[in-house]
Amino acid sequence: MPKQASIDVCSQSDKPLLSLATALANMWEAITAVTEVEDIPLRQALGRVLDDTDVAPCALPLARNSAMDGYAFASADVLTGRAFSLRQVGTSWAGRPFTGSVHTGECVRIFTGAVVPEACDSVIMQEHVECQQERIIFPKDTLCFENIRQAGEDIPLGSEIGRRGQVLSALDLALFAAVGKTSVRVRRKVKVIFFSTGDECCEAGSVLHLGQIYESNLTLLQGLLVSPLFDCTHGGVIPDNKQQLTETLLAAAEHHDVVITTGGVSVGEADYCKEVLTDCGQVNFWKVAVKPGKPFAFGTLGESYFFGLPGNPIAVWITFKQLVQPALYYLASMQTITPVRLLATCTTDLKKMPGRMEFQCGLLRQDEAGRLWVATSGKQGSHRFGSAAKSNCLIVLPLENAGVQEGELVWVEPSAAFLGLM
Repeated sequence: MPKQASIDVCSQSDKPLLSLATALANMWEAITAVTEVEDIPLRQALGRVLDDTDVAPCALPLARNSAMDGYAFASADVLTGRAFSLRQVGTSWAGRPFTGSVHTGECVRIFTGAVVPEACDSVIMQEHVECQQERIIFPKDTLCFENIRQAGEDIPLGSEIGRRGQVLSALDLALFAAVGKTSVRVRRKVKVIFFSTGDECCEAGSVLHLGQIYESNLTLLQGLLVSPLFDCTHGGVIPDNKQQLTETLLAAAEHHDVVITTGGVSVGEADYCKEVLTDCGQVNFWKVAVKPGKPFAFGTLGESYFFGLPGNPIAVWITFKQLVQPALYYLASMQTITPVRLLATCTTDLKKMPGRMEFQCGLLRQDEAGRLWVATSGKQGSHRFGSAAKSNCLIVLPLENAGVQEGELVWVEPSAAFLGLM
């Protein structure tokens, strides 16, 4: 069983916080993946989760074909150690195969992808021969049984080409198209609605009064939720009013698989999300041993799953990536994906207190020898956009870690920015 965290120094309770691994295990146990399916055109299936285990209705290649431009011939015509000539009797083009017969002493001009005549078992590159009208001069070191793609050598007829739970990539779709499929059966999209909460939140462009902030969590979540797996609805900002919050969340739960909120899950007098979840649904767990992101709630509202994220934007980002995103993938019937973590040498000291697993924003680089080096991207904090926005990785520090000194190895999770994707 996963270990629970030690007592967090910031906690006022002597009860251990739930570790990240235990929180994830609890969600896997509580979540039932969507089972409804739909048949969609192949061209619309990028990023969707395959429902069927598909097999090839035809072989690839369908017939023997040439791997290059050259001449197809029979190995029986080769004169070992001596140059020889064969008479060209026709041409096999890609899409227009040679339909005649090839006899002893004859060869066929052939192009890449063209069907190899039945009597031929070898293809020589065009650069290795000499053409004298209809006579083709072959060199003394001519190799036999080369440059032919055998029927079914890539994909045999009836072989598996897609597995249930697989997320379909561009290459997957190209393979399906190559064997003649025009549609696929996939799991339906997960319906998600997301809200921000708090009287202090104002729309960008409006005039701020003292104590107010521009709302940014909805923009953050909208970007994080971009996926072919999800059908997302922007729910807007809910004010700090328990009755309004209750009515809004219950109405949302009736039409969505997942309800996500930011803010309102801490211990303040106006933090009502956990109360609503307790009164109207079920709390699976509340608070996790993660920094930033301790005030995180997971449970159910009716038939919908509820994720209550913290209010600070970097805590929203971290808890979404580490908790919500894996849960949504699981709900979408996607095969479980373990985050890629790499060891890197830390070039700066890192401050940390034991008690929570901590994710710090870092700058990862790779030198010419392939070694990975990482440094902090700046001051850390659940409210600090600056350090997070310029980072390209997360430095993952275990809950028992008490700080890192320059030169020590640390685990990092590269982001899309490090990979050059964003």
